[in-house]
Amino acid sequence: MMDYLLTGVIAYLVGSIPSGLILGKLFWHTDLRKYGSHNIGATNAWRTLGKVPGIIVFLADSLKGQAGVLLGLSLVGTPLAAVIGGLLAIVGHSFSLFLRFHGGKGVATSLGVLTMLMGNVTLIVFVLWFTIVYMTRYVSLGSVVAGVITPILAALFAYPMEYIVFTVIAALLVIVRHRENIKRLMNGTENKI
Repeated sequence: MMDYLLTGVIAYLVGSIPSGLILGKLFWHTDLRKYGSHNIGATNAWRTLGKVPGIIVFLADSLKGQAGVLLGLSLVGTPLAAVIGGLLAIVGHSFSLFLRFHGGKGVATSLGVLTMLMGNVTLIVFVLWFTIVYMTRYVSLGSVVAGVITPILAALFAYPMEYIVFTVIAALLVIVRHRENIKRLMNGTENKI
């Protein structure tokens, strides 16, 4: 039990590292919280700093999710521990201890977890997300649709129940974190990239 708790705490702390904020200030002398959506995630980095910084922040946030899963596998070695590590990394990114429990929307970090747990689902979800974003220029729409479809794909591919439950929780978190974007999409006022 203590191993699971330790996994969760460390994964949360790793997820809490504000990659976008650190990278933005260190390399581009920009505090992402002061521009665009005021978010520290990859989409705001893309809009504010450009494509390359956006991709770098995306990869950094994704690595936090992968690290959470690796922690679970290393410290405990069960599917449940992998899910706990991944989920707490996402929670850390979204509600960072270092940013007074504010943070990003968790999409890149969720994708990082997904790459470690379900490779084939990751590929399908990424292609779907990319296609939606490419055709509509709405990152939020691609993210929400990808979040909704992930649990369905996890169930269709008959992944362990722990993984399916993870996808449901992660999808709900992504949707909740995008609630303002969803309102703007419905009103036709959402920002495009």
